[in-house]
Amino acid sequence: MSDELAPILGWHFTKGEALRDGRDVVVGEVLRHEGELVMCRAGYHMSVYALDALRYAPGPWVWRVEGRGERLTHADKIVCRERVALWGYDATDVLRAFARRCALSVIHLWDAPEVVKRYLATGDETLLAAARAASWDAARAASWDASRAAAAAAAWAAYAAYAADAAADAAAAAARVSAWECMNADLEAAVFAAHESAGD
Repeated sequence: MSDELAPILGWHFTKGEALRDGRDVVVGEVLRHEGELVMCRAGYHMSVYALDALRYAPGPWVWRVEGRGERLTHADKIVCRERVALWGYDATDVLRAFARRCALSVIHLWDAPEVVKRYLATGDETLLAAARAASWDAARAASWDASRAAAAAAAWAAYAAYAADAAADAAAAAARVSAWECMNADLEAAVFAAHESAGD
């Protein structure tokens, strides 16, 4: 078997325990597409990285899948002739915790109300309504300053883009890749840990 046809592991999300066409996902069942493979339209889709798969998620059910046979590859997804679900579960809690960690990683970029910080740190659902209201209040209060600053920010961004040299562009690109890799590693570690703790 050639390398390009070797099975490949990946991730797929669904809204519930069923595919978009209504069929239940059955662990171990080989799904096979008989027609032409067309990215985003025909075949069985997956992403190699969980963070990429999350971009296309219609819901919180995460599936560890194996793609087999003929495939088409795009930047962040693959469409395969065959796909097999190896395991899966409702990852709502894992995804909410991941989202809170992501929000906390940039909390220093704004003057977040204390209740927002507490909610993000703890996930205490009793704080959610107050945190949401406080966030909206802070956003409304900042809107005038933000609109006045927008023109200056746009001018600065244009200048920075013009003035940036190749080394700076490469450094920025490397930083973005590094941040993405860290986020993906965090998400995949959380998904695997929850799966293993459930004993599936």
